[in-house]
Amino acid sequence: MTIAGEYVTVQAIIFACVGLSLSLFFEFINGFHDTANAVATVIYTRSLPPTGAVIWSGIWNFIGVLLSSGAVAYSVVAILPPPIVLNVASGTGAAALLALLLAAVIWNFGTWYIGLPCSSSHALIGSILGVGLADSWIHSGTAGGLRWDQVREVLLGLLVSPIIGFGIAGMALYLLRRLIKNENLFRPADQNRTPPPWIRGLLVLTCTGVSFAHGTNDGQKGMGLLMLVLIIVLPSALALNPDLKSQDVHQLAAKLDQAIQLVKAKSADKPAPKTEEASATLTQFDTASGKISDDVIPALIVKMTELRSALANKNTIQDFSYPERQTQRRNAYLINETIRKLQKQNYFWKEDLKDLAALLKKAIEYIPIWIKAAVALSLGLGTMVGWKRIVTTVAERIGKRRLGYAQGASAELTTMATILAADRFGLPVSTTHVLASGIAGTMVANRAGVQRKTVINIILAWVLTLPVCIFLGAVLFAGALFIFFNLLGWK
Repeated sequence: MTIAGEYVTVQAIIFACVGLSLSLFFEFINGFHDTANAVATVIYTRSLPPTGAVIWSGIWNFIGVLLSSGAVAYSVVAILPPPIVLNVASGTGAAALLALLLAAVIWNFGTWYIGLPCSSSHALIGSILGVGLADSWIHSGTAGGLRWDQVREVLLGLLVSPIIGFGIAGMALYLLRRLIKNENLFRPADQNRTPPPWIRGLLVLTCTGVSFAHGTNDGQKGMGLLMLVLIIVLPSALALNPDLKSQDVHQLAAKLDQAIQLVKAKSADKPAPKTEEASATLTQFDTASGKISDDVIPALIVKMTELRSALANKNTIQDFSYPERQTQRRNAYLINETIRKLQKQNYFWKEDLKDLAALLKKAIEYIPIWIKAAVALSLGLGTMVGWKRIVTTVAERIGKRRLGYAQGASAELTTMATILAADRFGLPVSTTHVLASGIAGTMVANRAGVQRKTVINIILAWVLTLPVCIFLGAVLFAGALFIFFNLLGWK
């Protein structure tokens, strides 16, 4: 069958249906699992009726996804071993995506069912780690194939953000107590009456902010995976950003000319390796943590020269043939990741190749608006469906006293600020963990105390999510590989 001018196998079409369904279902669960935190305060304090609150939150989640940068989407994808990303249109790539999506969905749905706030980010990243570890072990017998530098960055964001949420939300409540002497703000919310208009306005504003921030960060996590699923079906048509402007293409060619001269000045005049050898060298370097070998720089020059030659006399991406697009996507990916790692090891000044790196990312790390819309719709609909279990836990079971107006506002302001800051740096964070820890911080600051059993359960889910999802991802990947290679004959 031919789609968008590209021949597509029946296997790829079946996989696309399953993969797209799982990707969008993950975002749907994310909506009623994570976004329920955003509506907890306005529903529980009667600032908005439940139906109005979830619709309002869903709308702002939708807007947040549409306006997101896409940086978080690809920081999550970057955890996958480079061979899987480079050869995502293979049977191994399809098995990896199917396994990690299924593992994340199983854990997310299970924890939601028992009403336990759990991080969709943790579940997805744990699943990716499981697939990456299994793939590395199958091919090399070690865990060396994973990009541990990227893993550390992502896990650091997930680890630090709840601590920030706890501390800043507690301090915010303390400052409110010192500045505002209205004691009603700090008492448990009255379940029989609506709060004064200005309090309602503040809580609706913080709910809006958290919903928007959640869309800009959590909404992105499914985007990168959705793109990889589609690249399996249309590996050439979607390989490079079709919306890249003519000026971007010409600027990329000019920046490559400059970069080639800069890199050559640092080379040891070693003979240039063949294309396949250069690709293997840069792929190995991207996952290695040791020193720069003598082969890396000549291999980088080869790949940059290949991409520069391919750009000659080209004005748009449509000027590339389909096979060329796949080849140049691989080259652009290897060049970009190699530059990133060389800069981390201070081989180049960060500013030296900054513009080239930005253009390469623009060419290969793109999210079409219709994918953003599909993810946004799934997230928004999920918000409107399954919010009640998580809202009850957040509002009643974290503290020994029920949630108060000032506590809800402090926790949500902190959550909004933390998520927006993380999106600025392209780091995935957990809305669930930041808000839950923020609520706990305000309970401590308000001298209300916390319910030990609930907090232990939340911490236990936090601790177990990664290892359980790593295990699920690895086992499902091994099973998917067996099915794809032995039963379906997909190589």
